[in-house]
Amino acid sequence: MKTITDIEALETLYDVVNPLAIRKVTPVLTPLYRQWVGAARFVVLSTIGPEGTDGSPRGDDGPVVRIVDDRTLWMPDWRGNNRMDSLRNIVRDGRVSLMFMIPGENNVVRINGTAVISDDPEVTRTFEQGGRHPRTVIVIRTGEVYFQCAKALMRSGLWTRDGMEGLPTAGQFLKERQQEFDGAAYDENYADYAKDRMW
Repeated sequence: MKTITDIEALETLYDVVNPLAIRKVTPVLTPLYRQWVGAARFVVLSTIGPEGTDGSPRGDDGPVVRIVDDRTLWMPDWRGNNRMDSLRNIVRDGRVSLMFMIPGENNVVRINGTAVISDDPEVTRTFEQGGRHPRTVIVIRTGEVYFQCAKALMRSGLWTRDGMEGLPTAGQFLKERQQEFDGAAYDENYADYAKDRMW
């Protein structure tokens, strides 16, 4: 298979960048971007570290991040599987990217910037769900803020196509890796298991 190994060869395959794709980028959260990001309940957080890259879905029952000012976002790290892949990466390499998605919207808002992790009680206690608080908060400093054109979501029909029947379940994925695992019971009981472990 032929591969491309330099930027010049890559650039010969594509047209000149649309000036709007450059002009739309801002280092700060403008009023309209604040409105959009403030409405998002879901974001994909991408990080990089010595072991490689990580993309982590993050969601909340309300805004997935808190807008602190026009360059700062706070993202509570609610309960998960305790792998801490994203958090470990941020501690070692603070570069992050975020992709905010809202159901039914074909545009995506992207933020590239840097992040640190805070366990300051003055920060963590400002978040509360059912009497619980996050152990840490990801503090993000924006570098680039821009919307992604809608073509990818339009091509995929992401919000307009029904789900695919017969896809593997989480229990089946686990059983594939450990044959004695009771995947059916895992799937059947997961909603009850997760109910008290969301925050």
